[in-house]
Amino acid sequence: MTTQRTSGRRKQALAAAAVVAALLTTAACGGGDSDDGGSKNGAAGFDAANNKVAQATLAKKGGTLKFGGAQDADSWDTTRGYYGFMWNFSRYYSRQLVTNKTEPGSAGAEVTPDLATSTAKVSDDGKTYTYTLRDGVTWEDGKAITSEDVKYGIERVWAQDVLSGGPTYLKEVLDPKDEYQGPYKDKSKDKLGLKAIETPDDKTIVFKLPKANSDFEEMLALTSASPVRQDKDTKSKYGLHPFSSGPYKFESYTPGKDLTLVRNTEWKQDSDPIRKAYPDKITVQFFSDANQLDQRLLSGDIDLDINQTGMSPQGRTTALKEHKANLDNPVSGYIRYAVFPQSVAPFDKLECRKAVILGADHVSLQTARGGPVAGGDIGTNMLPPAVPGAEGQDYDPYKLASDNKNGNVEEAKAALKACGQPNGFKTTIAVRNNKPVEVATAQSLQASLKKIGITAEIDQYDGSQTAGIIGSPENVKKKNYGIIIMGWGPDFPSVQGYGLPLWDSDYILESGNNNYALIKDKTIDGLFDDYVDTLDDAGKAKIATEINHKVMEGAYYLPFVFEKFVNWRSSRLANVYTTDGYSGMYDFVNLGLKSTK
Repeated sequence: MTTQRTSGRRKQALAAAAVVAALLTTAACGGGDSDDGGSKNGAAGFDAANNKVAQATLAKKGGTLKFGGAQDADSWDTTRGYYGFMWNFSRYYSRQLVTNKTEPGSAGAEVTPDLATSTAKVSDDGKTYTYTLRDGVTWEDGKAITSEDVKYGIERVWAQDVLSGGPTYLKEVLDPKDEYQGPYKDKSKDKLGLKAIETPDDKTIVFKLPKANSDFEEMLALTSASPVRQDKDTKSKYGLHPFSSGPYKFESYTPGKDLTLVRNTEWKQDSDPIRKAYPDKITVQFFSDANQLDQRLLSGDIDLDINQTGMSPQGRTTALKEHKANLDNPVSGYIRYAVFPQSVAPFDKLECRKAVILGADHVSLQTARGGPVAGGDIGTNMLPPAVPGAEGQDYDPYKLASDNKNGNVEEAKAALKACGQPNGFKTTIAVRNNKPVEVATAQSLQASLKKIGITAEIDQYDGSQTAGIIGSPENVKKKNYGIIIMGWGPDFPSVQGYGLPLWDSDYILESGNNNYALIKDKTIDGLFDDYVDTLDDAGKAKIATEINHKVMEGAYYLPFVFEKFVNWRSSRLANVYTTDGYSGMYDFVNLGLKSTK
C-alpha cells in the first residue's frame, strides 16, 4: 500500500470518527425525549439503560427475543467458551453455584447464590469452601442436579487436550501441581477423581484449595464452573447441543448461521432466584457483515446485538441521527492499548518505551477509535475503571490526558537520547486485519512516531490466528513486532481477573501468550502472590493499585482509551440495563418484551 493511500484512508477514518463524536455529543446533551424519533417509537431514551434499568416494570411473559451477531461464539460449551457475550448468554441454559447479581452497574459484578442456597461457607484459613444445593434444581429431562454433576462439569476444565479454549483459573487454583489428568483420563471408577473437590452427598460440595485465593468464588461464578452430567457429555461436540440446567434449552443450532432456544419445561421458577425467563423463545441470527446486522437492528427485525461490541460507524451514524433514544453508551470494561515486547530491540530499554508513550498524539488515537464517547476517555493507565483499586484518569503518570495529550516531541526525543537512539529507529506495528478501528489506530500512532524519528511499518496479520502470531514470543521476535495493538477486559472484576495473564511472569507461554511485554518483574509477581492471600476488600484494592503503578512505571504499555461502546436496544425490550459483571454489556438473562405480539 502506498503512503498516499494509507494517508487518505486514515483521514477518512478520522473524519468519520469526528462526525460520530459530534453526533454523540448532541445525543448526550439531548437526552432521550428529544425529537429524534425515539419517543415516537416507544424507545426509553438515550443512555436510559446505562447502569440503570429501562422499562423496568413493562416486561411480559411470552414472545420471541431476537438477537443478532456478526460473530458466533467461540464455543457454546460451558467449559470452552471464552467470549464475554457467550458467558452472558450461556446463563439462559446453564447455572452455577454462584453467579453475578442481576442488577445494573457495579452491583452486577457482585456474586450471589444460584444453584447453591447461599454463598460459600469459608474456613478461617480461606482454603475450604462449602456449598449446599437448592431443592428442586433439575436438568432438562427432570433429573435432579447433584453435587457430582457440578464436580464433573468443573473437572472438564482439566481436559485441555479435548476441550481447549476456556478459562483455566479453577485448574490452576485447585491443582497447581497439575496432578489430575481430567475426567477422560481419570482412572477412578466414577470418573470423579479430583481430590480437591469433595461430594459427601448429592447436595453438598466442598472445595479444598491447596493455597487460599481471595477471588475463588469469583472463579466459581464463571460459566466454566457450570454442571455437566456425565451421561450427556459429548466431549468436543458438547458445544453443539449443551444439556440445559437453566430455563431454556437448545432447540436448534447451525454454527455461524443461527441458534434457537426454547423453554425448558422442567425448570422451576421457585428453584431459581436469578432468572425470570420472560420470553418463550430466544433466537440468534449470525451475519457475515456487521453493516447488515446494523440495518436489521435499525429496521426493528432484531432486538439487540449479541456481541455487544458497539454498532459499526455507518450504522452508528444513522442511529444517532434518527434513533438515538434506542442507544446506550456504556464504559465497556476494556482498555485498548499498544504493548511493547521487550524481546524486540530497542524496546528492551525503558526510555525507548517511554519515547513512544510520550511521542504519541493521544487525542488522535482517541479519535481513531471513535472519539471521546464512541471510543472512550483517553486511557492513562492499565487498570479498567470497574476493577477495585482503579483510579481512572486521576492516575496519569505520563500526563496523557493533560499536558501531553497531543504528544510531547521534546520529551520523547529526550527519552530517545537517553536510550541510545537519538536519531530514532525502525520498528513494526502488528495489528489484526479484521479490526478496522485497530488499523486506524495503528495508522494514527505511525504518524505520531514519524514526528520523533521513529519509522513504524504496519503489518496487518490474520486476526483469526492471533494466538499463534502475536501469542508466540518467538514469532513476535522474528517479525520484529516492537509494538502490538491489542485490548483486554477482565474475566472477573479484580486485578487478578484482569492483569494476571498480562503481567505475571508465570503466564508467559510459547503459544497463546498474553503477556506480550514479557514482563518478568519480581515485585509484580510478589504483589500478585500477596493479593491472593489478602481476604479483605480494602487490602485487595490497595494491592491492585500498587500493581497498576508498577506496570505503568515499567512503561510496558501505551493505553489508548478506557473503551466505551454505542449499543442498540430495541423499542420492544423491557427490563434492560448494563452491568459491570459483563464489562458494560446488557445483562441478557432477564430481558423481556413489552409486548408479546
